[in-house]
Amino acid sequence: MITKSPEETQALGRRLSAFLAAGDTVCLWGELGAGKTCLVQGICEGLSVRQDVVSPSFTLVNEYDGRVPVAHLDFYRLTGEVDLEQLGYNDLFDGERIVLIEWPERAAGALPRERIDVKMRWIDDRTREIKFMSDLKKYAILVEK
Repeated sequence: MITKSPEETQALGRRLSAFLAAGDTVCLWGELGAGKTCLVQGICEGLSVRQDVVSPSFTLVNEYDGRVPVAHLDFYRLTGEVDLEQLGYNDLFDGERIVLIEWPERAAGALPRERIDVKMRWIDDRTREIKFMSDLKKYAILVEK
């Protein structure tokens, strides 16, 4: 998938939200500025979240109310597994919310196996390539579309 603006990336997130349900985890991989937060904003908009959706870089987690509750994590400033324990990381995977994780590589050993990986990269100064991947059958239709 190719997007050429933040608005297109958000629109893709809105479309993705139709495939997500409580208990799903989406890990967003990509360099700084690749559009991870834009995609999260679109997902949240598609889930009828009414709060402002911003990257939780300093708090590590923001929670939003929508048709399905959303936990939005940003591990950019993560300093180790102690941080994960302090924010109640494992409690977020209770099957009652969608969990969206930016910078998952900072806690790769603690990521759930059942997840959708979204790889984002710049092609040029305004074009992003976005790939969806998962080894799980239940996400095969999403990855295919």
